[in-house]
Amino acid sequence: MTSKKIVLMPKIALYEPDIPQNTAAIIRTCSCLGALIEIIEPCGFILNDKRFKRVVMDYMDDSKIKFYKNYNEFFEIKKNNKERIILMTTKASQSYSSFKFKTNDTILFGRESAGVPEKIHNSVNKRLKIPLIFKKRSLNLASSVAIVLAESLRQNKLI
Repeated sequence: MTSKKIVLMPKIALYEPDIPQNTAAIIRTCSCLGALIEIIEPCGFILNDKRFKRVVMDYMDDSKIKFYKNYNEFFEIKKNNKERIILMTTKASQSYSSFKFKTNDTILFGRESAGVPEKIHNSVNKRLKIPLIFKKRSLNLASSVAIVLAESLRQNKLI
C-alpha cells in the first residue's frame, strides 16, 4: 500500500479586507506560491468588482480560498484544528524574521484601513511585525503578505 505525502502549506488570512486590488494581488501571490487564502468576512467590496477582477485575472482558484462568515467562526475552527494564528501588526515588538514559522500556521493580516480590533490582538498565538526604517507607518498590505509568506516558505523549505 502506498501512502500520499501530505504537504502542509501556510495559510494567509485577511480580516475584513476593504481594498479589492490588494485582496486580488494577495490571492494572486498565494496562487503563485501555493499558499491557501482565507477571508474573514464581511469584505468591503464584492468579488465581482471590476477593480478586483482586473488584478486577480485568472489566478482565483476557489479550491484554495476559504471564506469565514465572521471572526468568531474563524477562531473557532482554528482552535478546533489546533492551528496557530500569527497576527502581523505594526503594534508588535518581535520581527517576523526572528520567528520560527510552522508549515500549517495561519498568518493573519488586518484591514488596510483599520487593522484588527483589540479583541483579535488578544486572541492570537503570536504578534509579529515587519521592521521599518525611519518610523514609517506601514507597507502596502499585498507587499507585507508577500514578504512574510516568502519567509515562512523559505524557513520550511517549501520553495
